[in-house]
Amino acid sequence: MNQHPPHRAPATPPAALWLWSVLLGLIAWGTSALRHALLQSNAYDLGLFDQWAWLIGTGHAPISSMEDVHVLADHGAWLFYAAGAAYALLPSVQWLLASQALALGLTAVPIWMLASQAALSRQRCWLACGLWWLQPVVFNASLFDMHPETWVMPAFALALWAERAERPRLWLALMLLMLGARDGLVLITAGMALDLGWRRRWRWSASAAALSGLWLLLLSRWLYPLLRDGEGPKAAGRMFSHLGGAPGTVLQSIDWSGGGLYLLLLALPCLWLWRRRSLPTLLIAVPLLLTNLLSASPSYRTLIHHYSLPLAVVAVVAAIDGLKVRKSEAPHPFPWTLTWAVICWLALAKPWFFTGPYLERLNVLQEARSAIAQVQDDDAVLTTSYLVPHLSHRQTIAFPKKSFSDALQGDQWTTLLLRPDDPGWGSSRRIQQQLLDTAASQNWNCRVWPSGLTLCRRPGVASTPTQ
Repeated sequence: MNQHPPHRAPATPPAALWLWSVLLGLIAWGTSALRHALLQSNAYDLGLFDQWAWLIGTGHAPISSMEDVHVLADHGAWLFYAAGAAYALLPSVQWLLASQALALGLTAVPIWMLASQAALSRQRCWLACGLWWLQPVVFNASLFDMHPETWVMPAFALALWAERAERPRLWLALMLLMLGARDGLVLITAGMALDLGWRRRWRWSASAAALSGLWLLLLSRWLYPLLRDGEGPKAAGRMFSHLGGAPGTVLQSIDWSGGGLYLLLLALPCLWLWRRRSLPTLLIAVPLLLTNLLSASPSYRTLIHHYSLPLAVVAVVAAIDGLKVRKSEAPHPFPWTLTWAVICWLALAKPWFFTGPYLERLNVLQEARSAIAQVQDDDAVLTTSYLVPHLSHRQTIAFPKKSFSDALQGDQWTTLLLRPDDPGWGSSRRIQQQLLDTAASQNWNCRVWPSGLTLCRRPGVASTPTQ
């Protein structure tokens, strides 16, 4: 007996998809806001980006006191001026957390459009969206502070749809939008050139390659030197200086075992759906994958951080390509594939951090709120990394890195808020205790809470802390 043909997905994403995307985005926002409230966010990168957005929104030059660098000289992220406009209305770090979470949730909408474009059934379109929402790196990126490339993941997926739909102007505009979020996304646009070249779409490939090259030249030869007194890209110099120039040196620098595990974990949720037709799409990932594998920092080769986020889009779209060529539209791929994605999410995402690691500062929450309330808006604050995002709406703030050498010389700082017993990321007990000892010897006004959290204010500064 003949089976009824599968129900095709509508060309327009259904209202239910929008609702689920927003709902899951709101849940992700809630988790990231909770992490922030539990003092688990950090100066890098939430405090840094929050300060830049606040500076723009209040009309100050967007030069961070933590890096002494203009926002455009960091990663060429001109989209931060849009965040600054939001801060002009209401200065709040929640703008960053909410926009990031909602952007990641709403990326499912162009994913649906790509699946519908591939003539997949309604069920398989939902499967593709589920695969996106269940990517471990998607949840982890929404949880881990804030990074502007998250804003343009919907643009990335929509650009892939626009190319396949023969919409060149929309495609080009979306690529420009992507590049405005982070310079590193030039690796994705270069990868799109590889994909298009493989499919012999020569004009499209040449356009993507030209755009990538011109943007890279614009940043490295003009913008970065202009804003950094002649220096080039900061991250490239730090992360890849170990490679040298000889091919043998490069090969020896690769973390083969760690890189292999990284590739496996990255591919696991969607690997079973990839087919030969998926290969051109997978080529998009090659430049970014090579960069992550060659980086001196192991954080580039994990699913905990944001560096692999665009690769999750590639993985899901490659799965859509694989589903497209299956001969049978029987429903059996749906439950087991979705179940496997859930298993991968549970194993590799970090919701369980809320049962342990994210609760380690519960005992200091009330003290931290009390101390933060005593810091004045115009104070120049030196504090621990996990308190920076709670105090970053000011022109001068930093945290004492392990290389910190300023023993409170001059009058740069008016306020110290430190906790040597828990110095936070990038600092140390030694340097924080040294700073507090120096403040005490200079007769700063200090208050110490039972947890060891210490607030010190320079003599002569108004509103000194009460005992």
